Amino acid sequence: MAQGRDYYEILGVDRDASQEEIKRAFRRLARQYHPDVNPGDPQAEARFKEVAEAYEVLRDPERRSQYDRYGRVGPSAPAVGDLWEELSGFGDLFDAFFGTRRGARRSRRGSDLRHDVRITLEEVATGVETTLTIERLVPCEACGGTGSASRAGEQRCPTCRGSGQVEHIQATPFGRLSTVMTCSRCGGEGVIVRDPCPECDGSGRTRGKVGVEVSIPAGIEDGTSLRLDGQGDAGERGAPPGDLYLVVHVRPHRIFERRGRDIWCEVPIPFTVAALGGDVEIPTLTGSDILHIPAGTQTGETFAVRGLGLPDARTGVRGSQHVTVRIVTPTKLTDRQRELLMQFAEESGEDVEEPKSWFSRVRDALHRDD
Repeated sequence: MAQGRDYYEILGVDRDASQEEIKRAFRRLARQYHPDVNPGDPQAEARFKEVAEAYEVLRDPERRSQYDRYGRVGPSAPAVGDLWEELSGFGDLFDAFFGTRRGARRSRRGSDLRHDVRITLEEVATGVETTLTIERLVPCEACGGTGSASRAGEQRCPTCRGSGQVEHIQATPFGRLSTVMTCSRCGGEGVIVRDPCPECDGSGRTRGKVGVEVSIPAGIEDGTSLRLDGQGDAGERGAPPGDLYLVVHVRPHRIFERRGRDIWCEVPIPFTVAALGGDVEIPTLTGSDILHIPAGTQTGETFAVRGLGLPDARTGVRGSQHVTVRIVTPTKLTDRQRELLMQFAEESGEDVEEPKSWFSRVRDALHRDD
């Protein structure tokens, strides 16, 4: 990504610009800074790459949304070379403007892949740097990805002369009938491999496992999809690779509940701390912290601690941790503890009876009914 500059600033458009406005801005700047127009000018070339990179992100609604939320996209560089073919009519415009020519056919791009990864809420708080093992189509080592055993690569199909189509002319009582059909020899590709590699059957790729370095930003939302450019299947015979879509799932937490940037949890506290006040240790996503409980706290009260929540994926500002306290009543008392509590109840004017057996409570209830 172009460091220190905003993609919208690079193209000179507003953040709410339409796709058509973004395309027009890209075309204007591409004409101005294209290396063919500025031969030998490294600054123009660098500016051209910067413009192409910005457009590669903003022209894709999904990647643009990701950039608007997180301020960045996948870690790999954009496939700048494919921009011209994907822009309707832009290839012809450059042919006329610069006098360049292109072949009738481009090799097929590799397929996009999807990989699901699960992370913990603690990892959401800090971000994740990891290496994933991905099974995908990779360039064939035997032929160097050319598809040719001799590595001679592709050659123009002699049957259709590279057009991918052949014309059949048939004489009829009404005149000659011309029919254009896909070339059966090259399958419409316009090129053939005369000596297909036996390892890959001429495709230039085989299946293998590779390690892909992944950076998951802190604060990411559950279900977010990250696109890693060029990390999908290899293209046929040297064509550009596809992309890898990494779908992030956040595991449920046994203590914390996420609500946006804030997290919520419940913490038990002794009834003496609730009555008298004091400090209690609370769990956090990064360890523990101390929460002060004011005297007279009631069960169910919630306290917010700023800065202990999750970071905003774009600004890094952390939310709060909301702690709901639950007062724990002791289930076993010593005689001395029971005596002290009885004294406390009497001084408070509370009518507290000694514990009765189950049969005694039933008998008293029956007598009241009489």
